[in-house]
Amino acid sequence: MHSFRADISHIELPKLFTWPFHYEPHPLSRLAASEVQQYLATREEWHAEIAEGKMFGVLVVRDREGGIGFLAAFSGNLCGTNYHDYFVPPIYDMLRPGEFFRVGEAEISAINLRIKELTEGEEYRCAKRALESAKESASRELEALKSVHAERKRVRDRRRAEGEHHDTLIRESQRDNADMQRLKRRHKESVALHQQHFDTLNHEIGELKRLRQQLSSQLQMQLFAEFHILNARGEVRNLCELFAPTTQGVPPAGAGECAAPKLLQYAYLNNLEPIAMAEFWMGASPRGEVRHHGAFYPACNGKCKPILTHMLEGLSVEPNPLLDIAPAEPTILWEDEWLVAIDKPCGMLSVDGKSGVRSVAQWAHERYGELCSPMIIHRLDQATSGILLLAKDKDTHKALQEQFITRSISKRYTALLDGLLTTSEGRIELPIKLDWDNRPRQMVASDGKSAITEYRVEGVEDGRTRISFYPITGRTHQLRLHAAHHKGLNTPIVGDDIYGPKISHTERLCLHASMLRFRHPHTGKDVTIESKAEF
Repeated sequence: MHSFRADISHIELPKLFTWPFHYEPHPLSRLAASEVQQYLATREEWHAEIAEGKMFGVLVVRDREGGIGFLAAFSGNLCGTNYHDYFVPPIYDMLRPGEFFRVGEAEISAINLRIKELTEGEEYRCAKRALESAKESASRELEALKSVHAERKRVRDRRRAEGEHHDTLIRESQRDNADMQRLKRRHKESVALHQQHFDTLNHEIGELKRLRQQLSSQLQMQLFAEFHILNARGEVRNLCELFAPTTQGVPPAGAGECAAPKLLQYAYLNNLEPIAMAEFWMGASPRGEVRHHGAFYPACNGKCKPILTHMLEGLSVEPNPLLDIAPAEPTILWEDEWLVAIDKPCGMLSVDGKSGVRSVAQWAHERYGELCSPMIIHRLDQATSGILLLAKDKDTHKALQEQFITRSISKRYTALLDGLLTTSEGRIELPIKLDWDNRPRQMVASDGKSAITEYRVEGVEDGRTRISFYPITGRTHQLRLHAAHHKGLNTPIVGDDIYGPKISHTERLCLHASMLRFRHPHTGKDVTIESKAEF
């Protein structure tokens, strides 16, 4: 445990432990993070690796004598090792696994060697060349015979035109066909023989690869079983048990190696009471993602949520702040017998979610009942406010969805960016896909779905940029990621706690769907709906 260098007597301890998946760092966590960053600045031999990007964490703790201090950890390993004096050790050292791993690794290495021997050996190369040669020979001889037969057919056609007896010509044609069939059979048998030999070798290679995959998976699960994860009650479960009930069913790579689990595990093992926790990023953003140097981030869902859910049992933890949100009621902006356009408040879900936070779908059901069966045509993020369109019948819903799919609907969003831009307008084209380990975060990736945003700067206010976004596509978090990513505007939206270094959780996401224009599916008239942003 590290003692705080600064005087902390004036800082009140939190009454509840940090909810790690959505939090505002406690002043002690911020102070601990600052001291870790100062320490890192003294370790010049680490600077290059940290500059590439790494997550660190701090845990404020109380010892048995009542002293307050903090622990520090890094995610993964640092400079090729899991052990550094300043930081807590790993839960299980993946870099120095037990004897079972070396035995399993040796078995997999032997399989790799056998696969290499088979694929690079003389028998395999000869079998492959013989098969290719048989196919080429067959193709060459058949083409040559086809040419001969074509010429002979032209001669027969001339003889037939000159009046030669048909029986003779038919017999010659039949002999040609018989010759062709015999050649095809001969080559088919030759190719099949070579193919059988080649397939036999490939089957053995395939079986070895399947065995390698099976042994690798078993070895990985053995490693995960070595992570004996404690909670505040002293109960122990391994990673395999913790991830068994999840959708993926097995732990993802890197599970148990993040900073937060390391910190709690060390505290429990050493009779230290967890008080507050925070994780922060140092260095450049990972490829495709958005991370800001020195900014605090919540624990990841993919790798850490099942682990931390167990580890927090027995602690008095803050309630999930997202569940405490009581959004205002929607305002109806426009309505007729087929459609209703509402102004969705910030904090309200579009459709029902697992959190139980009030949704537009619930509101619509309460207002219109089951007879109208209002259906949401498109969605807005929970933190985004603005125009949302609902249909009152299936035909209207289908017709308007088609307009969204064909991009014939015009949309404008108003946003405040946390900084200044060097351009006044432009177009961003960055493909997007889900970051599975950090859901619901999205990331820029070459294999993602096309995402296109046009923008225009409307003004500057106290060092912030007011901007209009015109999304051509409608991907999840598209505007937020296009604003924050360094290949986009490199300037996050104010209040964005996913892609921006949000300072205070009292500040809302400054993103508002301010205009929607569509063709009415029943009247055929163009309808324009506008809503002014409150920020």
